Amino acid sequence: MTEETMVAAGGGKRLSLDGRALTRRVGLALPAELPLGSWVDIGRQIGVIADASAWWLGDWLVYGQRCYPDRYQRAIDQTGLSYQTLRNYAWIARRFAVSRRRDTLSMQHHAVVAALGDEEQDVWLERAEREGWSVSRLKNRLRSDRSRPAPTGEAVVVVTMEIDPHRRKQWEEAAQRAGADLAYWASQILDQAALHILQTQPTLD
Repeated sequence: MTEETMVAAGGGKRLSLDGRALTRRVGLALPAELPLGSWVDIGRQIGVIADASAWWLGDWLVYGQRCYPDRYQRAIDQTGLSYQTLRNYAWIARRFAVSRRRDTLSMQHHAVVAALGDEEQDVWLERAEREGWSVSRLKNRLRSDRSRPAPTGEAVVVVTMEIDPHRRKQWEEAAQRAGADLAYWASQILDQAALHILQTQPTLD
């Protein structure tokens, strides 16, 4: 990949595409004769830009929610993407400050660990970056880690709850996209909610 296509998570050079590739709204034009290495490089550049655009949309949505709440839905309608897709982008963007995003990993890598706490996110992203894990490999390693039994002697409390099938389906889909099983994903969400309340709301003494 050329230096121009690389951009650091916290800044760096702008993304660009090889000048021999002419981009249009509905197509890509390449010269009649193009060396294999150049063709491969252009594909990598397109992949970087495609992944970056997901981050851009996520940050754009977060900004819009904060600054233009009355025009937010109208702006979303202009993208042509589904509401669920955009909501996922925004959620991932909120979970990772720009300084914590890793430009050597895709947004989907970040999505896999997005439901975890910040420190645990960093640990898993560091491992994925160091070992060169694919998204599937990261999901499998995380799932394997979560399936291990609790240490001997550690108390485990089983909590049961009744939910309607529609909510369960939504929760399972969210957990799957986060790369975790439903029980672990739910426990992480509850941990985050509890921590937020304990840190921001006074006691009722």
